Amino acid sequence: MEELEKYSELIIGYVIEYGTTALLALVVLIVGLWVIARIRNGANKALSKGLKDETLSSFLTGAIDILLKVLLVISVASMVGIQTTSFIAVLGAAGLAVGMALQGSLGNFAGGVMLLIFRPIRVGDYIEAQGESGTVKEMGIFVTILETFDKRTIVIPNGPLSNGNLINFSTSPVRAVEVTFCIAYTDDMKVARDTLTNLMNSDERILKDEDNVVAVTNLNDSSVDILFRAFVKTDDYWGYFFDIHEQGKLALEAAGCSIPFPQRDVHLYSEAASQS
Repeated sequence: MEELEKYSELIIGYVIEYGTTALLALVVLIVGLWVIARIRNGANKALSKGLKDETLSSFLTGAIDILLKVLLVISVASMVGIQTTSFIAVLGAAGLAVGMALQGSLGNFAGGVMLLIFRPIRVGDYIEAQGESGTVKEMGIFVTILETFDKRTIVIPNGPLSNGNLINFSTSPVRAVEVTFCIAYTDDMKVARDTLTNLMNSDERILKDEDNVVAVTNLNDSSVDILFRAFVKTDDYWGYFFDIHEQGKLALEAAGCSIPFPQRDVHLYSEAASQS
């Protein structure tokens, strides 16, 4: 009976000592995560306002969030009796093992750093990379998120994005709209060129000091190809791109030009004619 009381007191003592510590550590963990969330939101607002760069602020906010969470885990571990030095050593060994297993993720992290340093793209740019195209909505530590015209979300890992070919359509404030119009061989080529040139000169969106071109580029089997190349501001590109297709067709038809379709002449010879 005495031994039972002795063990009971011992167990109660352990529960009071370590249970209180564990409960306190749990409270610290919960409160710490809550505080980190508030710090993250505050840092994001402050960085976005101070840096005026959504790409850089998003990247730094993510880095701050990860760093604070690592420090919180180390602090909570030390509270429950885990030696900090031992914990760091174990964490380092685990990090090495995880790093070897997650080489792709580390490559994506390195790619995110390279994108941040060299800045080939920014949030809001329209790009084409890895066989996908869209507007950059978010640049994270590991991935970059694009949004397409039809509101699809595309996630591209930063590693391939930083190492592969990348086209940024938003870097230059000016873009060229190129359209090829086809007319028949029986149409007046000069009339077609003059019609397209007048159409180009009459639109205020066209930048007149650029190398705009209306020229014959190819003589196909069934048509004469006329290249229409006009420079506009990048923000006007898609609007003018769609307009010129409709306006060009209507203008050429009004000028008496036709848009031909592939055709082939077939000559039939009768057997009697061939024998004679």
